[in-house]
Amino acid sequence: MKVRKIEKIIQGVETSDGAGVNLTRIIGSPDLNMLDPFLLLDEFGSENPKDYISGFPPHPHRGFETITYMINGKFRHKDSAGNEGILSDGSVQWMTAGRGVIHSEMPEQTDGLVRGFQLWLNLPKELKMIRPSYYDIPQDRIPQIDIPGGTIKIIAGKYNNIKGPGNPHTGMFYHDVNLKKNTNFNKSLIDGWNVFIYVYEGNIMIDSKVLKKDLAVMNSIGDLELHTVNDGAKFIIIGGKPLNEPVARGGPFVMNTKQEVLQAFSDYQNGLLDQ
Repeated sequence: MKVRKIEKIIQGVETSDGAGVNLTRIIGSPDLNMLDPFLLLDEFGSENPKDYISGFPPHPHRGFETITYMINGKFRHKDSAGNEGILSDGSVQWMTAGRGVIHSEMPEQTDGLVRGFQLWLNLPKELKMIRPSYYDIPQDRIPQIDIPGGTIKIIAGKYNNIKGPGNPHTGMFYHDVNLKKNTNFNKSLIDGWNVFIYVYEGNIMIDSKVLKKDLAVMNSIGDLELHTVNDGAKFIIIGGKPLNEPVARGGPFVMNTKQEVLQAFSDYQNGLLDQ
């Protein structure tokens, strides 16, 4: 059995977005512009409300999906398609922007702590202009299963034939793993899929050590084997089938050509984005 090795390790860049939310940009940074089909990965987290309380006022998207996983805290979602929902501790918000949506994500403080991730998942060319959709996945709908030395939450995709509730428009999986010290973990992977691991607590050992706030990009052949040593660890592991299509980015719009991005800006300015 082939085992994947680390291709590179990336550290995120501290930045701000929305109306001044402090966050770490890991994918979509100068060191890792994208990892097909993943366009962006942000980690946000603070016990200081000033770092996040202004939130993300109404802003547009077209051409991809946003997956927001809230470990702690609450965000309220509203969009131009008439959807509204509350993202709370341990839950996931899955929004397919498709042909266009304008939405807001505004925090509601939980004991001062807000922490989570937002992932942008690209849509294939033939689906970029589909009708927008949105759904919340509460914590109790996300399978959490015991594994030797820890637990795994299955947000999307499968682990040991247990399927997560996320419903992506392209092949992908998203798991959150919590391991005790001196624990082995393995997962079967599909050859050719791009896979990354982001450690948000502790550290892990693959073929080299991956520390807290490191993102390990794996090579594309084989399965995954890793272990913890002196400390436990919490990490997300995400993988997807590459689309292998041209990507044209313009702020909140991700299309296949520059002309399509310019059209998205024109549609937004003329009130046609979400029509």
